[in-house]
Amino acid sequence: MKTKITRTQALALLKKYNQEPFHIQHACTVEAVMRWFAEELGYGDQEFWGLCGLLHDVDFEKYPEEHCKKAPELLAEIGAEEELVHAVCSHGYGICVDVEPVHEMEKVLFASDELTGLIGAAARMRPSKSCTDMELSSLKKKFKDKRFAAGCSRDIIRTGAEQLGWDLDRLMQMTLDAMKAAEAQIEAQFQKDMEA
Repeated sequence: MKTKITRTQALALLKKYNQEPFHIQHACTVEAVMRWFAEELGYGDQEFWGLCGLLHDVDFEKYPEEHCKKAPELLAEIGAEEELVHAVCSHGYGICVDVEPVHEMEKVLFASDELTGLIGAAARMRPSKSCTDMELSSLKKKFKDKRFAAGCSRDIIRTGAEQLGWDLDRLMQMTLDAMKAAEAQIEAQFQKDMEA
């Protein structure tokens, strides 16, 4: 899948509708994780995967009640391709829209979005404030504790793994590996994006 949208255009749109630093950082995190998955799963073009990650919550901050429903209108402002619009909307499948993830990339976005939030919350609780020294066993303990990061839906994460045909451990380990690999890059990109 290809896109003619540039990251500069995507970031400008994201920042037009999202001012909270937390939401920008989450977008940068999901972007980096999606790029890592594109490489790991053998897809040549990381740009499309990355931009879907960056823009997946474009409508969330300003239009939370219309999340994934308002996105097509906003994405039209930068001439986003139908494939990109579908991918962004499909991460809300069964939650706020009936747009089903079909492509493997869409399924990865659906599955990893929620999981990046859980990993991020777990990392902030560690003495290192980092996920680079986190093990899968530690993440699984946090996953099982329903009170920890209660806003991160375990059901969505499980459903995402099922859609991909992966066991939960594989999804968790790969998403953790992606965040470990990209942690420094995410922080640097976030700082740069906030200044842009």
